[in-house]
Order: sequence, then C-alpha cells, then structure tokens
Amino acid sequence: MKKILYTIFALPIYALVSLPFPIYYKVSDLLYVLGYHFIGYRKNVIYQNLKNSFPQKSEAEIKQIGKKYYAFMIDLFLESFKQLVMSPIAIQNRFRFINAEILEEFRQQNQPIIFVLGHYGNWEWCGQSFHLKGTFQQDVLYHPLSSPFMDWLTYKLRSRWGVGLIPMQVSIKEMIRRKDLLTATGFLADQTPSNKDACHWMTFLNQDTPVFLGTEKIAKKLNRPVVFVHINRVKRGYYETSFTVITKTPKDTADNWITEQHTKILEADIINKPELWLWSHRRWKHKRNQV
Repeated sequence: MKKILYTIFALPIYALVSLPFPIYYKVSDLLYVLGYHFIGYRKNVIYQNLKNSFPQKSEAEIKQIGKKYYAFMIDLFLESFKQLVMSPIAIQNRFRFINAEILEEFRQQNQPIIFVLGHYGNWEWCGQSFHLKGTFQQDVLYHPLSSPFMDWLTYKLRSRWGVGLIPMQVSIKEMIRRKDLLTATGFLADQTPSNKDACHWMTFLNQDTPVFLGTEKIAKKLNRPVVFVHINRVKRGYYETSFTVITKTPKDTADNWITEQHTKILEADIINKPELWLWSHRRWKHKRNQV
C-alpha cells in the first residue's frame, strides 16, 4: 500500500522530469529567480561560507560566485531527479571519462577500489555513468533520508541501473560481504562529522575543519586502493571526470595521510571552480572543542 501511495505522489515529479532538457532548464532558470531573489533559500549560509573561505576576495567577487552557485545548485537538484527517466545512453553522452585507463591495473588484478570525492559537480550522474561503463560494480555509501517518501524516491533513482547502495552504519560488513565483486565504492568525504565521529582537524578553505576519517579507516582495514574522483562541468548538463590514484597500499601510509591528501585535492578543485561545490551545506557548524 505504501509503495502505491508513493508512486502516486511521485507522478508530478515524473511529469516534470520528463520534460526535454531545453524546457527543463527553463524551469531551472525560473526556480533560480524565485529562489535567489524572493525566497532566499540558505543565501545567508552560502555567502557566509564563501566569505570565510575566500577572505581575499572582494564583495563583488563573492556575490558573483554566490549567484553562479545558486543557479548551479538548482540545476544539480533537477539533474539528479532527471535520472528517473534518462536512458543509459543519454546519461553516458553527458558524462565523459578522461583517464579511466589508469584504473585498468586494478581491473586486471580483480582489485576492488575506493572512490573518494566531494559534493562537487554532479556526483550523482558520475556514479551512475561510471557504473554503466561496466568495468566495475559501482557501490555508494549513503545515509537514509529523514523523509520516508524522499528516501524511497532517492533510493529508486540511485539504484535504477544497479548501483549498490550501502547504509553507512553497516559499510565495512557489507563491503566484506561483497569482497568477491570488482567494486568501486564511493565515499563522499566532505560531510560534517557528528560529535561522536572520529575526525581529523586540518585547515580547509582557510578554516579549522573536522574531516571525516571513515574513508581512510575503511581503506586501511580492507587495504583497498584509494582513488580521488575529479568532476568538472564542461557546460550546462555536460560533465567530465578524471581520476587521481592517492595510494595503492593504504596500510603502508601514515595515520591521517590519506585524509589530508583527498581533502587537499578537493580544496584545489574548489578553488579552481568554486561555484560547483555545495556551499549551502553547513560545513563548519562544529568547532574543535565540540567534536
């Protein structure tokens, strides 16, 4: 019964996402005007984060980045749900992989790997597109959403083509259970650690920042190579991805080294194109003595 109700509730969303891309982006333009100029959703958070991260930039520069980000944020939201009706060919045509050949060594050795990335670019399309390449089984760690309907809908769109969704609470257990599969398990490593999470403090975007240690700890425990995933927006609705191997032997690295490396790489990407990162997230809500 619940599934039937959710399907009925989802019908307007399916009607919206079925629009052709040119019209779909006109909807995004309208939502940008409403959201930025009238509703002001999280504008204070966005601009405070930008000012703290780029103290050297002028007010005009901060405002320009903020506007670009706001427009991209709405595009990203709509693009994510567009997956509900996109064909595999359509999404692959919009996501190009530049140097995926550097992963060939792991494929030949049947070596599962760990992907680490941030909330940067269209990470949703990235995981789906990589899975559709067929060289690795793409798995993604996730936190169930508080809204049962949105959790159901998000799970549906993320798992549509066979991407494996692993709840964060059972990540190691599930990764061990799937050890015989050639997997690339994705970690979004720029989430804010909760008070009880183990974290490593470092300077990130000019601020004292707690960084989640889960990626490094799981990589070391399972001794899986760690690969950073770069995402670049080429133009509206089109992206490209490249990869940087951080380490092939995580057990041989010093404590916190992997965490520092993937955080510094993400920071460099953000500085290069700041409008593609998730500035509406309250990334710095915890202070050092609170975690």
